[in-house]
Amino acid sequence: MSSAAPRRRATGRVTLADVARAAGVSPITVSRALRGERAVARELSDRVHAAAATLGYVPDPAARALASSRSSLVVVLIPKLSNTLFVELLDAVQNGLVPAGYQTLIGVTHYDASEEEAVLRSFLAHRPAGLIVTGSDRSAAASAMIEGSGVPCVRVMEVGEEVGGYSVGFSQREAGRAITQRLLDSGRRRIAYVAAQLDPRTLERGQGYEEALAGAGLADRVHKVQSTEPSSMALGGAMLERVLREVPDTDAIFFCNDDLAQGALLAALRLGIAVPGRVAVAGFNDLAGSDQMVPPLTTVATPRREIGERAAQMLMQLMRGEPVETPHVDLGFRVVRRASA
Repeated sequence: MSSAAPRRRATGRVTLADVARAAGVSPITVSRALRGERAVARELSDRVHAAAATLGYVPDPAARALASSRSSLVVVLIPKLSNTLFVELLDAVQNGLVPAGYQTLIGVTHYDASEEEAVLRSFLAHRPAGLIVTGSDRSAAASAMIEGSGVPCVRVMEVGEEVGGYSVGFSQREAGRAITQRLLDSGRRRIAYVAAQLDPRTLERGQGYEEALAGAGLADRVHKVQSTEPSSMALGGAMLERVLREVPDTDAIFFCNDDLAQGALLAALRLGIAVPGRVAVAGFNDLAGSDQMVPPLTTVATPRREIGERAAQMLMQLMRGEPVETPHVDLGFRVVRRASA
């Protein structure tokens, strides 16, 4: 092997040409050897891998994609990494993609349209093979970038209907209606809806809440308490107190997320408010710990791991150019009845 020091680019990055020079072979041989092509002799392959390891060479996925018209990168956009729901979804997506040879680029949008545009603009420059995005509500600029890229895209957490689109999720509105109906079926008639963050899926749950009350002839009793603050247990406790202060005869509260509902249950214990005797409490998503609350929390179990798995499978079909029999997959939800409501 040549002992000559590599002549690196101004950036200091070790290049494929540096590895070729150190191994005493051509750049095309390096490329083929690192891809594991059998046409490369064992002795040459060993020299290339040894040179690459010595120099600390890391392949440039963008350059590889440009040269081969193929990429192993999949971009996944989620609103928050601090939300357990999206962490579980991401884990399921990666479990499906990584064994198939794909790597993920994770972008966090913080429910902000301009942030999503910036992340998309940056990541699409890497020429990814596929894209997974959360929901359907995005700016015209972001939609245009996705459409113009020609990159296969699957939406998660909602179910679409548009021709030519692909989605895996469930109906947020139907889930909101179902948990509200559970409260109605238990005899509650003064039901409030408490929401934070106010992203499109949260608003759809609120629509389901309104529809359930209207169906029971209680449209005049709709009471929503909403905040643009991020959802948290502390906020849930504060909003429980606000609801009971604003409408003292409230007998049930549907919280848009379990962390809000968990905070409300802790506040109720602290304040001596009987649940469900004085007020029933219900949440959404069946997050970890909800079954351990006092009392255990009635909620909606959402299939986020299965959504991640099915989205990864669907995207791989699209990236391989295979037909997708069902472009919009509704995985449903389940109302979990526990002692809080």
